[in-house]
Amino acid sequence: MSSHPDDSIVAEYRALMNGLARQLDFMFNKRLAERETGFVLLVFPFGDAASGRVNYISNGERSDIVIALKEIVARFEGQPHMGGTA
Repeated sequence: MSSHPDDSIVAEYRALMNGLARQLDFMFNKRLAERETGFVLLVFPFGDAASGRVNYISNGERSDIVIALKEIVARFEGQPHMGGTA
């Protein structure tokens, strides 16, 4: 099992996604001693929903990403805001 954090990104997207992540992090958090804004970039092929293949990159911790994704799914599904942690 590989331990490289980018191994889960499809090879054809890896360089582009890493470059975009660096740019986004700079744009949202430039000149800050500590990051204040997190982001997640999701990349997936149109028309291939059955494969379930979604590539992601983020400047946040996985636990924070899980919380953010749960919130956005609930919002998309019309559920009321739910508090708590993952």
